Parts: sequence; structure tokens; C-alpha cells
Amino acid sequence: MLKWLHLYAKSEATYQLCNMLLPWLSMLSVLSLITGTVWGFAFVPSDYQQGDSFRIIYIHVPAAFWSMGAYLSMVIAAFIGLVWQIKTLNRVAAAIAPVGAVFTFIALVTGAVWGKPMWGAWWVWDARLTSELILLFLYLGVIALYNSFEDERTSVRIAGILAMVGVVNLPIIHFSVEWWNTLHQGASITKFAKPSIAPDMLWPLLLNILGFALFLGALTLMGLRNNILQREAHRPWVRQLVEIG
Repeated sequence: MLKWLHLYAKSEATYQLCNMLLPWLSMLSVLSLITGTVWGFAFVPSDYQQGDSFRIIYIHVPAAFWSMGAYLSMVIAAFIGLVWQIKTLNRVAAAIAPVGAVFTFIALVTGAVWGKPMWGAWWVWDARLTSELILLFLYLGVIALYNSFEDERTSVRIAGILAMVGVVNLPIIHFSVEWWNTLHQGASITKFAKPSIAPDMLWPLLLNILGFALFLGALTLMGLRNNILQREAHRPWVRQLVEIG
């Protein structure tokens, strides 16, 4: 594992890996999201309680799931980057942050759209909603710190520390519906023994969760490529690349 990490610690090797993986991740994410969304919105039967309004689940749940998944991935990358001084992983963390922030924003907006017909209000200070909003603020803080210092080592150190401190919010988001009396419904798909959702509704949801994961990967690679080109602009291989382009 460490051998692999040190191999791609070189910016040029990482850039080439991004170019190799990006088309595949992009294509698979588009196929998964189109299939899952069309399946869920057009072919799945209406819910017997929520009617057609439940269909927002095919956007809301994947976005909310990967808003947390992206944050955890960012923290892992930042931690390894700081401990083993691997510059590439610090840049991976910086590339994940804006994608995770967008996913969190989508989760909050779609949650409000879903909550209006269910609760009669666009927003309530529910434990799950409030902790998800805090997650958005954490992302914005990390993004701001990554871009607040000209010295890359200083910015990744401070931003990484904030990200690692903020990871305590993830279990609060996940378990809030169990720890407190909240309006937000409990887990539906993480109860693997017996999910609280019909199979014909579950499969397109799982497909969209996969699609969001692939989309997260594709956007992260795009951000990582741009970060490498920006930070390594003085390197001969980047200058040669620009001249060829």
C-alpha cells in the first residue's frame, strides 16, 4: 500500500493516472445516474403513504450518503498526507472538499423539497438537518483554509486539522435519528437484513448511490488534475504539456 502511495506521490504519475481513470468514471457515472433516475422517477410505483413525492429519495439519499462519504474520504486522505508527508493525498483532500460541499448542499435542498409536503415546512431545526448543515459549514471552512495561504504546506496542515476535528460530526449525523426524537425518518437501506423499502424501489436507489460515488470520483480527479497543473506550473513536464496543448 505504501509502495503504491509513494509511486503516485509524483505529480506527473498522478496526473497520468487521472487522465486514464477519468473517462471511465465519467462514462459509468452518467450511465448509472441516467438509468437509476429514469427508473426511479418513471417506472417505480408510487408510495402508498407519500405518493409521488417520495421519488426525491433518488437524489436526496445518494447526495446525503456521499456528503458524509466524501468527508470521511477527505479526512483519510488529509490524515495520511499529513502523517506520511505525501503531497498528492493532501491535494486529493483539497479536490474532494468542493465536491462534498455541493453534495451536502444538494442533500439539504432536496431534503427541504421533500420535507415541505411531509412536515408542512421547508426547514425545521431537526437534529439530522442541523448536523447536515454543520457539515456544509465544515466543508466551506476547509475549502477556505485550503485557499487562504500561498504556502501549500501551511494551507494543507491547517485545513487538514479542521477536517479531522470535524469528523466527529459524522456519527452525529448518522445516529441522530436514534439518539434524539427527530422528525427525520430512520434508516431504510442500511438495515441489510431487512431493508425498510420495497425491492422495486431499492434497486434504482442503489444504482444512483453507485452513480453518485462514481461522479464523486470523476469530479475529484478533475479537481486534482487542475490542482496539480496549478501547483506544478513551474515544472518542465507541465510547461511541455501546455506547449503541446
